Amino acid sequence: QAALRPVDRVEVRILVDNVHDDLSSNPENVQNGIPGLMAAGMRVLTGEGICCAHWGFSLLITVHANGSQRTLLLDGGPEPGGLERNAQRLGANLGAVEAVVLSHGHLDHSGGLVRAVELIREAGATGALPCYLHPGMFVGRGMKLPNGQVLPIADVPSPDDFKQAGADPVVTAEPCTLLDDCFFVSGEIPRLTPYERGMPNHMRRDSAGTGWEPDPLIMDERFVAVHVQDKGLIVFSCCSHAGIVNVLTEARRCFPDLPLHVAMGGLHLAGAAIEPIIPDTVRDLAAFDLRWIVPCHCTGWRAVTALVNAFGEQRVAPGGVGKRFVF
Repeated sequence: QAALRPVDRVEVRILVDNVHDDLSSNPENVQNGIPGLMAAGMRVLTGEGICCAHWGFSLLITVHANGSQRTLLLDGGPEPGGLERNAQRLGANLGAVEAVVLSHGHLDHSGGLVRAVELIREAGATGALPCYLHPGMFVGRGMKLPNGQVLPIADVPSPDDFKQAGADPVVTAEPCTLLDDCFFVSGEIPRLTPYERGMPNHMRRDSAGTGWEPDPLIMDERFVAVHVQDKGLIVFSCCSHAGIVNVLTEARRCFPDLPLHVAMGGLHLAGAAIEPIIPDTVRDLAAFDLRWIVPCHCTGWRAVTALVNAFGEQRVAPGGVGKRFVF
């Protein structure tokens, strides 16, 4: 069992997400983007001044423990401009970031991360900046289309790319804690449920590097977890290619003495091949007795609807770019 230090509270700012929703009401621990924009200096509401939604995901996570703060950046969205724009308009303190994690090797999470490292350095961060990467995320990948054609996916930046930007790459598949044991990065997630089978149309380059072979499981994806004192474990699962039930099962195995408090991130329940498992997923999520489910990014509107129908607005708080969550 990993040693994970309990923290007093966690603040999460969504820097990149598929959805922009600054009108819907929220629970009291969730703030829409506009108050954050105004706090950062916005005085007139303009199209140029608000956050921009994009197909991807990025979280700025700050934990508070015994009067100190530790900050981690999880993923960087699909391209540099979206993260940079939103972080600047929200007044995000990227200079406070002390570690970076890339959850898995897909462009909608990796495309803006090298620029994010540069922005962290430009904002004044000094000293080591570990960037946690899985060795399996650097293989060429693609999506098989209905006509049989494989559409290549842009490669993940290399460890050297991150190093040149100012980070210290840590390439490992092993679980670990970081930043004084305030954060946990999982190892590879076991696939246990009979229905969570990844992405059926996901492909990877074969050993010769010239053809394609099926790669539905995407084994390089990992989750990040934080322990909030007297509440339990917050699990950040950015795309949940392993299946969110498998993710939470592994989190419970890693920390059997802690209740699971929050599951936040992309649940990857969108797409004709995956949507049929929504009922099984919603059914089995009930066993974890989560206080909050925060569906973001690739969850899809059908799954969000099913989650709200099953657990109610008192337990489901959808994400959106610019939103700030406090747990």
